[in-house]
Amino acid sequence: MEKTILITGGAGFIGSHVVRLFVNKYPEYKIVNLDALTYAGNLENLTDVDQKSSYVFEKGDIRDADFIDNLFTKYQFDGVLHLAAESHVDRSISDPMAFITTNIIGTVNLLNSARKIWTEGFENKLFYHISTDEVYGSLGEEGFFFEYTGYDPRSPYSASKASSDHLVRAYYHTYGLPVVLTNCSNNYGANQFPEKLIPLAINNIKNMKPIPIYGKGENIRDWLYVVDHARAIDMVFHEGKIGETYNIGGHNEWQNIDLIKELCAIMDRKLKREAGTSESLITYVKDRAGHDLRYAIDATKIKDELGWVPSLQFTEGLEKTVDWYLNNQEWMNRIVSGDYEKYYKKQYVTRDS
Repeated sequence: MEKTILITGGAGFIGSHVVRLFVNKYPEYKIVNLDALTYAGNLENLTDVDQKSSYVFEKGDIRDADFIDNLFTKYQFDGVLHLAAESHVDRSISDPMAFITTNIIGTVNLLNSARKIWTEGFENKLFYHISTDEVYGSLGEEGFFFEYTGYDPRSPYSASKASSDHLVRAYYHTYGLPVVLTNCSNNYGANQFPEKLIPLAINNIKNMKPIPIYGKGENIRDWLYVVDHARAIDMVFHEGKIGETYNIGGHNEWQNIDLIKELCAIMDRKLKREAGTSESLITYVKDRAGHDLRYAIDATKIKDELGWVPSLQFTEGLEKTVDWYLNNQEWMNRIVSGDYEKYYKKQYVTRDS
């Protein structure tokens, strides 16, 4: 069946993997990638598919309501996969308004355009909103986030995503807009902007620079390989039940310090360095304000209803991730430019400074 699908944020980390999957798997679809190409959006992430006839790129900002209306009118989308978002917690602490305007107002602009342009009815239409487990708040040493867990966001980032989640559900209940939502755990893999923990650590280890670890490194996250996340998004888009939420987790809980030590061991081996060389670079820095202790997803629902499970164990996924960054140093060199260096120096101050 031919469809025209809008993927917002498709030049970003997760978005580019979703675009690649859909372009390759569904050649009968027209895939329109909308991205504002802010610091984390990079069209180099899609050089393997950007010449395919079913792929179209549109540069634009979801905060521009008129632009979004015109885009919906131009393409008459059958579905929306909404990934565009400001996503880094540290940046939300220093600049919360950017998160409010993009994550909340931008989402409402898309919802409004869908309502206005899908005037012949919502049959065979779908608005799919991709969110985060951070909306649920922080867990103690035990327990999991379920789809029915109450929201308790602790940062401007998670609060903005929680707001957008609520609005998507409100448009479903109030206007009958066909929606589906997913909340995922921490993603890792190729093409991730190196403000995030794993690519940041890989790049620093490669260049024998300090590896900044917040606090004592005790925070725990559930890690999801980005290719597995894209597979889950595909399943939910095509088989998910309208109005439902699905949690997507990697079944891989790691304390930050343990993850980094595992990564250090892999890097020493691949770079043929003496064991312990990379671990000596670990540097503890001032903890993030309001730093949530633990996130953990229960992904039973998506497994039972749609049959999705992660394809990789974490150590295997981490090996693949390290290999990609080591084999794509030019990509990293172009990313780690002047503006990023300024941000990096500002953000990761030592605890003693």
